[in-house]
Order: sequence, then structure tokens, then C-alpha cells
Amino acid sequence: MITWLAANRKRISEYLFYIAFTIEVLIMILEKSEIPFHMESYVFRVTFLLTFLAVLVMKHDRKEWAAIVLLWAVAALSYYISGKNDILRLVTLLVAARDIDLKKAMKYCFYVCLIGFLLIALLASVGVLGDVSLTQDFGRSVGVETRYVFGFGHPNTLFSSFFALILMWIWIYGRKAGVIPYCVAAIASVLIMWLTKSRTSALILVMTLVLAVVFRCFKKLSEVKALYILETLVSPVFCIVSAIIVAGLSGHVYAGDKFFDIGDLYWKIEEKINYRMSAVYYEAANRDAVLSKWKLFSGHGTDSYFDMGWVRLFYWYGIIPTLLIVIALLAIIYVCRKKKDIWTMLIIFSVSVYTIVEATFVTRYLGRDFFLLIAGSYLGYYFLNKGETDVRSA
Repeated sequence: MITWLAANRKRISEYLFYIAFTIEVLIMILEKSEIPFHMESYVFRVTFLLTFLAVLVMKHDRKEWAAIVLLWAVAALSYYISGKNDILRLVTLLVAARDIDLKKAMKYCFYVCLIGFLLIALLASVGVLGDVSLTQDFGRSVGVETRYVFGFGHPNTLFSSFFALILMWIWIYGRKAGVIPYCVAAIASVLIMWLTKSRTSALILVMTLVLAVVFRCFKKLSEVKALYILETLVSPVFCIVSAIIVAGLSGHVYAGDKFFDIGDLYWKIEEKINYRMSAVYYEAANRDAVLSKWKLFSGHGTDSYFDMGWVRLFYWYGIIPTLLIVIALLAIIYVCRKKKDIWTMLIIFSVSVYTIVEATFVTRYLGRDFFLLIAGSYLGYYFLNKGETDVRSA
């Protein structure tokens, strides 16, 4: 039995990972629809157990086991203090993704999500499940307006689902796609922006597509070291600074915390971003999202929902877990530089900037975070002599 396990450990761990990840993606698709489901916590325990078994089956050297045990210890401490097992599940999923065929996994995720999202839209369009559009005041200082949802419950949810599909398409096909596929992507993007009227997020989508076209046309840009350094300054540095400023300003304005005052400029920014900063104060239970309330590990009850995803990271999980995520981002960007992989860097940039104003990817539904596939594979390059010779993302 031991001999058989040793000979087939890679295949077994891969099967376990794909079963777990498939369940996570399907639960995510179900959550985006109007179908009620209240057993997520039980399902998440199953997916954690599957990825945990995958990690145990995989071969690790002493250096990697030490890193895994340390990360598990920090994640378990976070679970104990906050009552949320998200970090523990995330760490285990990342480790379990080390040996996957990355391009194959990304294509699998892309097409499962594409089919699932189209099914949600189709069911809404034929009147079976969910609304096609909503006419109401969305709190955007424009009064009552009609925005399309196609079964996703909210226009921003529809937009974020499309945004994730575009990012996956860019990573999988963007580096080789021709004029026609990019034109189709651009037309589809304009259509979804018109349907959802998601203004702030739309700018990030446009910027991402423009950069993808530039990188496609000028392939030598992948060798420019300055671009990777610039990306490091944007994400995570600028993203973290923006979270500190937002949490500090909201605490200063609404809670009277000692932080610098920018006067009328604050309200001008608030209007442009649909009062997302005020939500940091008003939507968080016990007002725990403002800067003065940040903790090393967040406690029980810090589970309120609001936009401004980087702030929500600190609020939901605490300073230490968020800094671990930042360190992981830096490590992945370093691998991108070694591999001259400007496409993964583009995805990091887009997701990071998007998360400043939205919180789609800060979620207990790990199936939303397709980027975890890339992260797990790339972080694996630091073990078992990967990285220099691995070409799975090429």
C-alpha cells in the first residue's frame, strides 16, 4: 500500500485538489445566483479536508514542511481568534495547488465559470430564476435608474463575474490572441459596462484590456525590469497605503480619530466612489474597520460586508494575515520577474487595483479567486528546485 501510494502520490493529490476546487467553484456559482443555499460552512469543511489530504499525500522536503507547518500554525491561530477558517482553507489550497498543470487548471476554471455564469443569465432571461434588471436608487447620487443583473442579484455582481472571465481569458489566451478575439473582448466589455453601469470598476477593466493589447503588440516589454518594480510599487505598496488612508480618513471623519484632515476633498472623493469610505465606518459591526480598530488578528464578529477590499482584508482577518498575503504577492511578482511573465503580473495588477474599490476577491468563497491557482503554482517554485526550468505557464 505504501509503495503504491508513493508511486501514485502526484496523481492522487491532483485528483483530491480538483475535486475540492470544483466544489469551491460550483458553490461560488451557486452563491452568485438566486438559488438559496445555507450549508456553505459544511461544504467548506469538506473542501478543506480534501486539500489537507492532498497536501499530506504530496512529497515535501524538510524546508517545505517547515514552511507549511508555520503557515498552518498562523492560520490556525487566526481561526481561533477570529472564528473564521478562511485563511486556513486558503493556505491549504495554495499548498495543494503546487504541482498542478497550471494552464490546464486555468482553462478548466475558465470554462466551468463561463458555463455556470451563462446558465445563470439564461435562467433569468427566460423568467425561470432571478431578475433581468433592477430599477431603483443604487445610492449613486443619480436617483432611480435601471441596471441589468441577469440573475446575479446586483449589477456589480454581474460585472465582477464578467471581469473575472476577462482576466482568465487574458491570462490563458491573451499572449497569443489576434485582432478579432481582442475586438470581441472589447465589444463584450463595452456591452457589460453599458448594461451594469459600473463606472469605477469599468475604468479598471478598460485599463487592463489596453495594457493587454500593449503587451501583446510589444512582447519585449516582458523583459523590462522596471515594469516589475513599478508593479511592486502599485501592488501591494500603493494598495496597502490606500487602505490605511481610507480606514484612517473614515475614522477621522466619522469617529473623531486623530488622522490628517483633507477637508472638502474628502467629500469630493466620496461622491466619485459612491460613498465607499463612509461604508467602511457605517457598515462594519462595532465600527471595527477604521484604522484605530485594526488588530494583529481580527476577533469574532468582524464579518460585515462593504466595498474597499484591501480595508476589508485588515478588518476581516487582521494585520498579520494580511501581511502574509502581501509577502506572498511579493514572492509571486519575483517569480514573474525571473520568468519574464508579464501576463501574470498584469493579472496581479488588475486584481489588486480592483480590490481597492471592490471586495469581490476578498471572500470566503475561494472559487471566486481563480488567481489562487496561479499563486499556489508560483509559490511552489520556491521548493523542489522549481522556477527556472518550469514552463507550465508558458
